[in-house]
Amino acid sequence: MPLPADFMPFLRELQAHNERPWFEANRKRYEANRDAMLQLLVDLAPRVRALAPHVVVDPRPQGGSLMRIFRDVRFSKDKSPYKPAFAAQFWHEAGGEGAAPAFYLRLAPGSSAVGGGLWRPEASAVARIRQAIADKPAAWAHAVGEASRASACGMAGESLKKPPAGFDPHHPFIADIMRKDFALSSPLTDAEVQGADLESLILARLAQTAPFVRFLSEALGLPV
Repeated sequence: MPLPADFMPFLRELQAHNERPWFEANRKRYEANRDAMLQLLVDLAPRVRALAPHVVVDPRPQGGSLMRIFRDVRFSKDKSPYKPAFAAQFWHEAGGEGAAPAFYLRLAPGSSAVGGGLWRPEASAVARIRQAIADKPAAWAHAVGEASRASACGMAGESLKKPPAGFDPHHPFIADIMRKDFALSSPLTDAEVQGADLESLILARLAQTAPFVRFLSEALGLPV
């Protein structure tokens, strides 16, 4: 089912009027569009489970896959109270946020994307992923190649300035071994977000990202 016609217009207006009085005056619009996003998660859940059996799509309005629209402004220079986006993360069942690879969905005017990976992993997880890339270059090439076909900007995040100790600086994937983050994303246009084929497009991008997420999961000893 397509998202409501008001989905992207609401987010565009929230970008322009990112303040509590406007939000409260438009709370019913927010709730209607949030509920549509939750229904999208309900529809995606069994198909994502078929694609990645250990990944959970939780459509609960609180405590589930849907991320809060309210920003934490305590330590930010940007004091705007709302994120002008609906976003969700689908985590591996063996770990919560930041502890295991995940798929990611963001719907926002001009910056919608589908992706997956692991952002800011702990040092022990980074070490295991780096070793897996070094030991299994063919599997890594396949995983990254599949995901990169859907990615317009390559891998996101930070890298070391020089190769980590113990790794061959001439390894064919030394640039990936030097990474601190392992994440890929594929953009969606505003028209695609509001189109009738959104669910199929999301699933197609997730399918392309799945080998990448699977490689990371295997490197961390998680079931796939």
